[in-house]
Amino acid sequence: MKKIAIFASGSGTNAENIVNYFSDYENIQVEIILSNKKNATVLEKAKKLNIEAVFFTKEELKSDEITKLLLDKDINLIVLAGFLWLVPKNLIQAFPDRIINIHPALLPKYGGKGMYGDRVHKEVIKNGEKESGITIHYVNERYDEGSIIFQAKCDVYETDNVDDLAQRVHELEYQYYPEVIKKILTE
Repeated sequence: MKKIAIFASGSGTNAENIVNYFSDYENIQVEIILSNKKNATVLEKAKKLNIEAVFFTKEELKSDEITKLLLDKDINLIVLAGFLWLVPKNLIQAFPDRIINIHPALLPKYGGKGMYGDRVHKEVIKNGEKESGITIHYVNERYDEGSIIFQAKCDVYETDNVDDLAQRVHELEYQYYPEVIKKILTE
């Protein structure tokens, strides 16, 4: 059995999509969903989906407490789904090339600290880009600089507002993130 841990900071739409995608798989499952926000909607969604939900503090993440929890659960892959903190070195070292993230733009453009969600889409539109999309990448010790695993593109139209672009990017996320996770776990 391949086990996934999902880290999320917000509503958990990607986390929920991943859980639902793997719900009928016998050899892959989401084992636990963790959040750095006590009142994050993702924790409520996890409970409704019968997935263990864990809140943690920055101190717990930086210490070996969360790392030990994930190792004890035999986690094969950590999936960041709207998780906004920099992943600490101890966790990266414990799970080398086994932590992935999804970014709502075509990296290396529009990445780095503070570049997430609508902030990315605003910049893409403001700069007159003709395309945007998603990047799924391995996590290293710097924001959005890990090796790229997969990218998918969508058009950016002159009439787009942030919500228009966000919707097209979310559709790419929901379609491709679970597929890439499956590929990583079955190779």
